[in-house]
This record gives sequence, C-alpha cells and structure tokens, in this order.
Amino acid sequence: MPTAKLGSMDGVLRYTDRGIYCPAGDFFIDPWRPVERALITHAHADHARAGMGHYLATEGTAPVMRHRLGEIDLETIRYGERRVINDVTISFHPAGHVPGSAQIRVEHRGEVWIVSGDYKVEADGLSEAFEPVPCHTFISECTFGLPVFRWASQDKVATEINDWWTANRAEGRVSMLGAYALGKAQRLLCMLEAGNAPILTHGAVEATNDVLRNTGIDLPDTIPVTPETDLKAYPGALVIAPPSALGSAWAKRFGPVSNGFASGWMRLRGVRRRRAMDRGFVVSDHADWDGLNRAIKATGAERVFVTHGYTSVFRRWLESQGYDAGIVETEFSGDATAETDEV
Repeated sequence: MPTAKLGSMDGVLRYTDRGIYCPAGDFFIDPWRPVERALITHAHADHARAGMGHYLATEGTAPVMRHRLGEIDLETIRYGERRVINDVTISFHPAGHVPGSAQIRVEHRGEVWIVSGDYKVEADGLSEAFEPVPCHTFISECTFGLPVFRWASQDKVATEINDWWTANRAEGRVSMLGAYALGKAQRLLCMLEAGNAPILTHGAVEATNDVLRNTGIDLPDTIPVTPETDLKAYPGALVIAPPSALGSAWAKRFGPVSNGFASGWMRLRGVRRRRAMDRGFVVSDHADWDGLNRAIKATGAERVFVTHGYTSVFRRWLESQGYDAGIVETEFSGDATAETDEV
C-alpha cells in the first residue's frame, strides 16, 4: 500500500489537507488547519492547534488546552464514554502519553478505526495507562519505529538521573535538565529524589505544573524561578526547563551548570553530540520498538496506517508480519530529525 495522499485513505476515516477526516461524522481528529469540529487526542501543540470552531477532548486534556489556547469552544468527554456524532459513534481511551491523552475510537456501520495520537505502553505512574482497544484499522505513530529504540525501565533511568544530580551537587554544580513542559517535566519530577536538594522550575514548566495540580494530580513541591529568585540560596539544586532554555541567558544565571536532556532521541549518539549535553537520559513519552509492536498486536487490527517517524521502515516491517500497512503523511512533530522538544 503506498503512502496515503489526499482522499486515498478510504474507509471510516480519510486523509485531507487539513488532517484526518471522518466524512460520515463531519469531524476531524487533531487537524493542523482550522476546521469547524475537532476531536483532540492530547494537548501538545502539534496536536491541539488554535483556530478550530469547536473542540472535543478528555476532561484531563481540557485544562491544558485552555491554558495554551485561551477562550475556546471546548467540550469534554470521559474515558470510555460513547457519543454519537451524526451517524458515527466515538469514544476516547487512555493513550499513556501524557496526562489526559487519548486514543480516539471511531465506529461507523460496524467498522471500527482507532486514531492513537501519541502513546506509550509503559505505565509511568503519572499518565492514565495505555488501554488496547480492539479495531479493524489502527492509525499508529511510529516516532521510534526502529529496533534500536528500546527503553530501559523507568526505575533504572530514575537512578541514573538521581546519581547524576548527586554527583553534580558534590562538585558544586547545578543540574539543569531539559524536558518538554507538558508530560515529560512532570514525569521527571515524580522520578526525582526530592530530599536531595531543592527542585527549581522554569516558568513554562511551572505554569503547566499549576494547571495539572489544579486537576488533582499530586506533584512534588517545586520552586519557580523568577527574576527575583536568589539563585545562590539553592546550591546543588536541580532545575527543570524546556530544552530551548538550555544554554540561554536565563540558564547562565545559575553559574556552574551540568546540562542534561531527557528524550528518546538520546539513544542516538549523533543526537547527543548535536545537543552538546553533558548527559543524555533516554526517557520518552512515546512507545519504543517493542511497545509499538505490542500495542498494534493487542488491537487485533488487520490494517495499520503509520504516521510521523520512521514510517517507511516500520510499514515494511508490518507488511512482513502480515499486516495490510500504509503510511499517512501528517504535520505532527516527533519525526526523525529529533529537533522537537516533545519526545
């Protein structure tokens, strides 16, 4: 099956220049251009964009969307709740990617498709755990769709990060850890040994922390960095900041710093060198090679479309395993260039 062009992904869902479209329901899923009705898998900026007439998202996703997008026409739905839009039944199911993230089940005349959005199958203690949903056709990300991408256990990586922090503190350095502000930053917070030293946060991270705390998520205490913060009062601290802040004038205020970056791309030596980090920690909120295969198998799907990532390689692999596999080109980030903050 070739790469899906406009209109060639036929069935319950169709690919268009605005995104994945359901003709019978007249709605889009994670559209990248303005549409009237948008169903949103999660609140990362490449999936939840401004300009839609009406949004539908999970109760956990909605607060972050409002924080990012301001006053929008947004309706919420509970996990597992079924709704009918025109002649189509839809429901949202946990994706395990970040808090509130969802796969979207779309059923029309007995045919079931799942749009997974971004997902991971490893429980992280923060996000709602991934839930396999039976379907005929599964649209799967494959950001890390190569066998080289296999994640160590979260406990093992947590030990690596805490040991790095302890060593830096002993040498009089601040530990600055780059992580995406939604999902990754909060996951790392829960992996840290808070008794080591204070945990400071960049404003973008702390703003998201506040939103999630207000939804009832219990996060460790953090100290937001403001222009008035006396950084000398927090020797040996660990600072969580967006990757774009590392090496910036903001970061230079901290004095001697060891820079770390938490991302699945840290599995690749070339990416580690380009990022010029002191340490790279392999932590991703996307499924690794084994997770992708396990998730797809669990759906029971016969047809699989893959998006963003190593799509050609992963499609060939799926075909070798007996799947009817194709590619859907999207404008979502998380591709093999490794330049986004999200992964």
